Amino acid sequence: MLNKIVLTMASLRLFSGTLEIAAALIMLRFNQIEKALLVNTGLALAGPLILLSTTTIGLVGIAEKLSFGKMLWVVAGVSCIFIGILKK
Repeated sequence: MLNKIVLTMASLRLFSGTLEIAAALIMLRFNQIEKALLVNTGLALAGPLILLSTTTIGLVGIAEKLSFGKMLWVVAGVSCIFIGILKK
């Protein structure tokens, strides 16, 4: 039997992958650089949101198993990822 949290995380990643493939097909369909950039910008917004959602769901699932110190390290690591992504 599948764990509900794992199933939710995997479903989000499948959705993300489907979104990426659909965006690539849309880019090919429009065949214009300007429109391809617009589609790509939309993906740039969706990617971090899916990452954050998947990570949050996973952390909620293991919250009772982690000590407070380990949870802080995980939060610090995720924060570093987002700072690296969003920093110009």
